[in-house]
Amino acid sequence: MITVIIAGGSGTRLWPLSTSKFPKQLLKLIGDRTMVQQACDRARKLGEIVYVVTEASHSESLKEQLPELPDDAFLIEPGRRGTAHCITFALDAISRRHGDDEPIAFIHADHHVRDVKGFARSFGVAGRTSQKNNQITLIGIEPTYAATVFGYIERDGVIDADSGAYNVESFKEKPDYETAQKYMASGNYLWNCGYFVGSVKTFLGEMTRSAPELRASYDLLAAIKEVGSDEYNEAYLSLSNEVIDIALIEKAESLAVVSASFDWMDVGSFKDLHDVVPRDQQGNHFSGKNINAIDVESVYVRNEEDKPVAVIGLDNIVVVNTPDGILISRKDLSHRAGEVAKKLQSQES
Repeated sequence: MITVIIAGGSGTRLWPLSTSKFPKQLLKLIGDRTMVQQACDRARKLGEIVYVVTEASHSESLKEQLPELPDDAFLIEPGRRGTAHCITFALDAISRRHGDDEPIAFIHADHHVRDVKGFARSFGVAGRTSQKNNQITLIGIEPTYAATVFGYIERDGVIDADSGAYNVESFKEKPDYETAQKYMASGNYLWNCGYFVGSVKTFLGEMTRSAPELRASYDLLAAIKEVGSDEYNEAYLSLSNEVIDIALIEKAESLAVVSASFDWMDVGSFKDLHDVVPRDQQGNHFSGKNINAIDVESVYVRNEEDKPVAVIGLDNIVVVNTPDGILISRKDLSHRAGEVAKKLQSQES
């Protein structure tokens, strides 16, 4: 199996740790390795061939963090054109080098997974399911609570009950809480975590049937002699900015889904981050030097500078101090740091 790590996100909801110049996949948020290094560790469990697709401004930082990968493993977009076209780009590059039949796993650089063996096992099932049935095969997460921040996959029709493979009945947008509770109670829904497996041939077949505009984008790129040439980059930049779910997956005539046998989290906010890092008996996490805390509970405090940070008599709070800014937020509202980050980016441009 070939693995493609999608590493082009900006992670604005983790501002001021994550910035447009140095986004969250390049940071050590959980443990001693960065998010993309951990993703690469998982990818190497799926197969020896690993690619990283990213936008040009982050390519050198990624190469520095992943020195074990050869230079041609980095597929560099001249500009962001959404997941639909970054995946199309990867399919074209892989077709030129490896042919059209090998299953390809698309994973993300900013997810947190502890059970790496379960991760590899689930992707193995997805690869075999995709090849046997010639279907793009997703991996869905069994819901652990009535989440309103994830889309859902409705499964129907057992392909292989022992391995947890099903046909996909429908996709559901991020629901309200009452609807999410109904999804949980039914047992027929999985969280959509954005993992896809399929060969070039399988993806192209589904594009031809369900997304002819995306197939035309692929054909445009494939007709150009050299990947990365001026002609290629110009053609890529002419493409629209689309997400793969809307451009292809939700339109597809036939999809399979495998129920994941591993834990998973999309680290999208400081609340998410606080849930997966070590905490003391009071539920506090402190990272960095010169942090002074008195009578605090369930706080996440990170200090990236030498100056002292004091937090007194607070709970359910995030305090992050970096050279790029200071964030002080209620933990459950910390995702709104993304609004601040986007406002600052607009002021800079």
